[in-house]
Amino acid sequence: MSKGVAITGMGIISAIGNNVQQNYNSLISGKAGISKITHIETIHANEIMVGEIKTTNAEFEKQLDLPENSHSRSPILGIIAAKEALAQAGISDINDYKTGLISSTTVGGMDKSEQYFHEYFESNNNWQHINGLHAGDSTKKIADAIGLKESFMTTISTACSSAANAIMLGARMIKSGKLDRAIVGGTDALSKFTINGFKTLMILSDTYNTPFDENRKGLNLGEAGAFLVLESDNIIEKENREVLAYVKGYGNANDAFHQTASSENGNGAVLAMEKALKVAGLNPVEIDYVNAHGTATPNNDLSEGRAMQRIFGEGKVPEFSSTKAFTGHTLAVAGGVEAIYSVLALQNNRIYPNLNFKTPMKEFDLLPQTEVKEKELNHILSNSFGFGGNCSTLIISKEA
Repeated sequence: MSKGVAITGMGIISAIGNNVQQNYNSLISGKAGISKITHIETIHANEIMVGEIKTTNAEFEKQLDLPENSHSRSPILGIIAAKEALAQAGISDINDYKTGLISSTTVGGMDKSEQYFHEYFESNNNWQHINGLHAGDSTKKIADAIGLKESFMTTISTACSSAANAIMLGARMIKSGKLDRAIVGGTDALSKFTINGFKTLMILSDTYNTPFDENRKGLNLGEAGAFLVLESDNIIEKENREVLAYVKGYGNANDAFHQTASSENGNGAVLAMEKALKVAGLNPVEIDYVNAHGTATPNNDLSEGRAMQRIFGEGKVPEFSSTKAFTGHTLAVAGGVEAIYSVLALQNNRIYPNLNFKTPMKEFDLLPQTEVKEKELNHILSNSFGFGGNCSTLIISKEA
């Protein structure tokens, strides 16, 4: 059986909380963070709802002691989450072991670059925001903020499976001895570009999203920063670390079906879940809860539901729910957000409710968990599926 990689720290900021504890409190109290847009000027402001963090960039910069208008929103959210994760792990010197930062994003510095785009040919005053558009810029800014020097650093952008893939890569590098420690996760801010893009795809909801409901209308975009600290057995033993949970299994596959849609039978999702179970050395019956990708789009929920039936068997799918009705779909960060939620579920032996569910889908008899449920949990399977068919699955467990 595969030995897992230890999780020793977590940090998150999302529409339902500015730290890990606030997020957990919202999950078990049913407090969603979905609302109308307030921070972005867009013609779609009254047409859609989002998972927005209400604090402004200026307020965050004061909180983090950053120069005014120096950072786009994605690295700001990432810095907050990464610092919380390191604090929980009790790490005072991030460079004392071979440490890597594997961050993920889809938006990068878009919220600032789109703001100053029209000045691009006329002035160099805000060149840092034009130059900060690319995905790697947020990773570099997070590394600078946490003091990471001369170590492994990379950025993953595989759409909505990005953070799950970051966690997977970090675990693999620790297992192989390439790293002793990895800070893994991602950060994505809301921007006009993503709002317009998803609006064009006609998959945004004008109301609260309803995962796995027959009458689902689409997703609510969200923003978040989420990071976990992964550490080797050597560090755990030497530093007497408290282990929160383990990354026990992981799998990635591509169904090569469509640029934005998953195959109707969930072929890529099935492959990813099969690989994760194999790495973990587990049988499907040993999974206690599935934190589903559950975007509330017609395509995803049908595809994922069929994939779960293929993995677990009809009538044998364990309790499952999507937490995106709380946070919105946080794009690249979703796998990190939901990995943290999975650890919290394990620690507290609680399954989260799938908010807003009313009507079962006609294609199958799957019913998500709609109330908070206490249950002894040992292994949680968490799905993250991205555009381009990039499907990733993590298995988070109490024991290695």
